[in-house]
Amino acid sequence: MGSIILHAGQYIYDIYYWLMIIFIVGSWFPQFHATRMGMWIGNLVEPYFGLFRRFIPPLGVIDISVLIALIAYRYLGGFALAGLGQVVRMFS
Repeated sequence: MGSIILHAGQYIYDIYYWLMIIFIVGSWFPQFHATRMGMWIGNLVEPYFGLFRRFIPPLGVIDISVLIALIAYRYLGGFALAGLGQVVRMFS
């Protein structure tokens, strides 16, 4: 049961990461954000990106806050998944 929880956590973590990547690449195509899929992905990832945009302003047309957000997500997500793994092993 514990490994199922750990794999589900990893799966959700990976899906959200790829949704962020798709949203960033989609920003290169202005019509992407007007599509239903673009709006759906935007509703999921914009709250997370918004946390970083409050503190890191864009440099002209380049928004480095999303790059910082991706790095933070990978770094902190690794810790979170490792912690989940420890909890699963502790209760198994």
